[in-house]
Amino acid sequence: MKRLLILFFLTILTQPLWAQNEIGPEGHKLLWLFLVLVAAIGALFYFVKLPAFSQIKGGPFIKRKKVSIALVKDRLYYPDELMLTVTNEGNSAVDIDRPLLVLSSIWYKRKFKLKGTNNASFYPLYLDKGQSHSLKIDLNRFYSHDKTLKKLPKASVLVKEVEGKRLGTKSVFLRKTLFKF
Repeated sequence: MKRLLILFFLTILTQPLWAQNEIGPEGHKLLWLFLVLVAAIGALFYFVKLPAFSQIKGGPFIKRKKVSIALVKDRLYYPDELMLTVTNEGNSAVDIDRPLLVLSSIWYKRKFKLKGTNNASFYPLYLDKGQSHSLKIDLNRFYSHDKTLKKLPKASVLVKEVEGKRLGTKSVFLRKTLFKF
């Protein structure tokens, strides 16, 4: 179907224009051009079913997955711990994959997948409607492996669903910086 639409538009656009001596289009020609464009866009939405529009057909029983993320540091500057809190605010259950901790500066990024605390792995995590989950992230453990991480001013946490859908991101600044990026 997409190939037919592309072929149709390419053949229309390559046709020569017969009204080359006109100074400006008249009002009724602009109206016809507008109607043809509206019809083409309507046909595109009718024949190509987008995933966002296919969920609307469910009526009032739409399953919405919404997650709120809070990332709190224990001190204003140079924190030792970050507290990640994930709350399921949607009306369906969410299966959360391992969060991704990103320590970054303007040109340099380091990414770490968080498995759990105290050598206990509890991801993927299933959150029902209204449930929340907290994870304490000890930054000194990362700093002990790589001393250059202490210089990175920004920490972000990316939370994804097990299927790969991105649920949200939250960032905090660990150091004073001249530029907020």
